[in-house]
Amino acid sequence: MGAGGSQEAEYGLKASVPAGTYHFVLDSVIIRGVDVTFDLLWRRGTTDTTLATWQQHFEPLAGSFDAQPYEVDMPAQAIDFVAGDQLVFRYTGANTTSSEAYIPNGDGKLSHGRIPNITLPK
Repeated sequence: MGAGGSQEAEYGLKASVPAGTYHFVLDSVIIRGVDVTFDLLWRRGTTDTTLATWQQHFEPLAGSFDAQPYEVDMPAQAIDFVAGDQLVFRYTGANTTSSEAYIPNGDGKLSHGRIPNITLPK
């Protein structure tokens, strides 16, 4: 994902989620320097409520295509569940020269990193 590009991953919620801290593990392979905006959204029908948003700049590792570790905690409001609600994770790239500057680590340990995941508050 590079400049102006974004990707979303949706998850159909099964219950309400309390307010609290979400823990994100977002290891990735970085091909070119890139600014990434991360968004966690609560989607109900066509309405998105932003739960958390933040930015992070990444630079490639010198001489390596290994995954870079990155994890962060973000506070968010409670989700009052209604059937059909979705939790949406989105990332968007900016300020880069490559269309593939930021690649989530789908290879896990094979790329010396972890599979991206989100832990919800309890």
